Amino acid sequence: MRVAVISDVHDNIWALNRVLQSACRDQPDVFLVCGDLCAPFTLAAIMEGFAGPIHVVLGNNDGDALLLARTAAKRSNVALYNVLAELELEGRKVAVTHYPEIGRRLARCGEFEAVFFGHSHQAELAQEGRCLAVNPGEVMGRFGRCTYAIYDTASASVEIKEA
Repeated sequence: MRVAVISDVHDNIWALNRVLQSACRDQPDVFLVCGDLCAPFTLAAIMEGFAGPIHVVLGNNDGDALLLARTAAKRSNVALYNVLAELELEGRKVAVTHYPEIGRRLARCGEFEAVFFGHSHQAELAQEGRCLAVNPGEVMGRFGRCTYAIYDTASASVEIKEA
């Protein structure tokens, strides 16, 4: 299974469209969003751009949680979580959060094979024991690069890509 992971869109739907097009060429089966979409229309754009399962955690800039929940509820393939999602993807236990402090602690706890987080806008890939700790970077492009990650459950590998 291939999993696309994004974070920190901050309503830059133009960059999001580039990332969605690029990520979809990698043929992901699942999309993970590590928070800071900001407005519900950004979630709607992801829903329009990807038909498979989408798992979204809230970040510190996702202010209208009620409207985000209503937007997510329009499609059965979208799951919206508060600050943490614990998932099993092809037999691999993964966690998704927005916050690096939470993500790194989860990676060190030994319970997960991969933990994904955002917030810093900086792409990061580290090994914590048997767990991959991954920040896909930012879609927004604030620091000049629009990045995302592709996680392959079969090989337990991650690649950071630029759109």
